Amino acid sequence: MNKNIFKVTLLFLFSGMVAILGCDKKKLDLLPTGPTEANFFASETDFNRAVLGVYAKMSDFYQYNGSAPSSPMTIFLLMGDDITTNNSNEELEIFSPLQSASGRPSHLYSRLYQMIARANVVLSKVDGPEASIYKTPNLKNSHKGEALFLRGFANYYLWNYFGTAPVRNNRVVDAADFRPSNSTGNQLLDQAIKDFTDAAALLPASWDQANRGRVTANSANGFLGKCLVFRASATNAAADYTAAITAFNKISGLSLVPKFQDNFSDATENNSESLFEFQATNAFGGNNPWLDNDFDNAIGDMTVYWGYYSDHWSLFGNSRWFGTSKLQNAFQLGDPRLEFTISPSRTVNKYVTMDNSGGDPGSKDNYRILRLADIKLLQAEAVLQSNGSTATAIGLINEVRTRAREMVPAGTVPANYSTAETNKATIMNWIMNERFIELAGEGQRWLDLRRWHMGGAITLNSAFFGSNVTVQFSAPKHLLLPIPNSELDVNPNMKPNFGY
Repeated sequence: MNKNIFKVTLLFLFSGMVAILGCDKKKLDLLPTGPTEANFFASETDFNRAVLGVYAKMSDFYQYNGSAPSSPMTIFLLMGDDITTNNSNEELEIFSPLQSASGRPSHLYSRLYQMIARANVVLSKVDGPEASIYKTPNLKNSHKGEALFLRGFANYYLWNYFGTAPVRNNRVVDAADFRPSNSTGNQLLDQAIKDFTDAAALLPASWDQANRGRVTANSANGFLGKCLVFRASATNAAADYTAAITAFNKISGLSLVPKFQDNFSDATENNSESLFEFQATNAFGGNNPWLDNDFDNAIGDMTVYWGYYSDHWSLFGNSRWFGTSKLQNAFQLGDPRLEFTISPSRTVNKYVTMDNSGGDPGSKDNYRILRLADIKLLQAEAVLQSNGSTATAIGLINEVRTRAREMVPAGTVPANYSTAETNKATIMNWIMNERFIELAGEGQRWLDLRRWHMGGAITLNSAFFGSNVTVQFSAPKHLLLPIPNSELDVNPNMKPNFGY
């Protein structure tokens, strides 16, 4: 559109409004038709809704959007070497085309900060004069703990994917706050560790059935320990490994479920192995997994539909995603987990063969974000790297292998590792291989590869990845996603990540 025409049109419209309204200020000074911040936080119910609004932003991360490349879940699943495509131009698999203008990193970046902004609003209110309305014992602490946990969750992912993104631990209140500088080192992870530490002291041990799925002290201690292991991997700080063990030891009342596949079935959600799940199903009906969660009506099964794995029609001709040959070959013959993870043709079975959602483009199957098998393997790593008992570390690995073996009557595979082994390099390889197999296709692989490379346990290069297509990976550049142009263009204080 011609800019002058646009200006004239606006002037005409504005002039018309002035002519109609005249100088009567009463016609301009209209009250809002809906709730505002000034009158919203007036009850415990309002605070509860605000907290649930922070959770709601997660549907932007775990939605399925087969027709457009904006879904951040593609970042979680494709960066690694357990999942592959047949697309030689897939930037999240081959790395080299990634640039600051790439859409999916920008989408993830903005949504993580939207989540942080929502959490910061809640935190400002629960510590402000509005909090005087609380009457229910411990509810204020629970709400504050949830907001801290969810902010820590966002910071954890910002550190893993963007590294130097800003730390935003306060609500934006003036123009100066619009232009933060890059963080450095592990500042984002440091903030996540603080948030999870504080949350663990405030959150309840459990919720009632009506609030099932909300985060608990177990959730916070699990993520706290995980973040400490990640920081220790990057810095080789023995004290962080020790602190992680302390956090893991505070987790109580959980156990590995007897059947590995129950971690991926909509019929067995929020089970004894689960520390945190994205709650996909609600009772409102309707489905639109292509929308961001910024509408005012609950919308049904809003989750990452594993159409990328199941070849759903809504892929609109895009390639189905497969497990890599490397993953398929990593399983020992007879391991019962194999059939629930990857088929002989390398199609991924997790969340697909165990999902009873039917045919529409949204799944009711909860995505398991943190489960106990992940924790046990992280604790094994922490024990080993802090020079603890090698037998204890191996015993934790064996708990995961025993669950798999006992899925079959009189099963023998996978056998337990010998607790007599004392070579740390050997045991570390056992841990890394078990995480590859147990957590395959769950969005954990890249996070592990990056931190192990940073700590010197592995060396990432193009030959490392087990993709169907040629990978062009260069460290340290590709250890981080690019800071999006949408941030760089408006914030002169922000600098691009290395190499972009």
